[in-house]
Amino acid sequence: MTAISTESTAAVDAAITSRRSIRAFLPTPVPRNVVEEILAVASRAPSGTNTQPWRVHVLMGEARQRLSQRLRAVYDDPAVRSQHTEEYAYYPTEWRAPYIDRRRKVGWDLYGLLGIGKADKDRMHSQHRRNYEFFDAPVGLIFTIERVMQQGSWLDYGMFLQNVMVAARARGLDTCPQAAFTQFHRVIAAELGLGLDEMVVCGMALGHADPNAIENTLVTEREPVAGFARFHG
Repeated sequence: MTAISTESTAAVDAAITSRRSIRAFLPTPVPRNVVEEILAVASRAPSGTNTQPWRVHVLMGEARQRLSQRLRAVYDDPAVRSQHTEEYAYYPTEWRAPYIDRRRKVGWDLYGLLGIGKADKDRMHSQHRRNYEFFDAPVGLIFTIERVMQQGSWLDYGMFLQNVMVAARARGLDTCPQAAFTQFHRVIAAELGLGLDEMVVCGMALGHADPNAIENTLVTEREPVAGFARFHG
């Protein structure tokens, strides 16, 4: 194995620790070849017996706009929206501490920056709606997996998604992974022509962060190592 220099270590650490969920992007285009580079790097993620379970649909220009338009229309109609549910449980069915506390904190920290109060349902709706616009990012990514794949492949998929986000940071770009898309998997499947064997995992916005957007100043807290690790021996 080739030794990694101190400079390389610092660069990798910086790409990981500077990753944040960005919720406002500039319209600056991201060239296709850069997206291809990011995906090529990300594909080095480990997977059980090299199964490589990931599939990626890259949406740019009119294709991104068409999907966003369809999703917004469904999301804005309560009667239609209620007919759409997630295919898999991303979040627990029973919330408990400390997870519910962290969830609530990040939500209210974001709304606090945006000046959205707890009773302001209309503005909450509008802010959540921005998910389906990929927060104005020029590139939208929809990740899918074949239904035959099992839990281990989903673990592999998480490593691939992390690689996408870190590789983007290494190129001065930002991302926002978005579970919000899973509710409308049927709309996405119809728009992208997904086969019956293809399941939506999540979406992701990719582009240049808007440095003037207040929501992009949010930095979430992390538990110290002593809080989640136990050393044996």
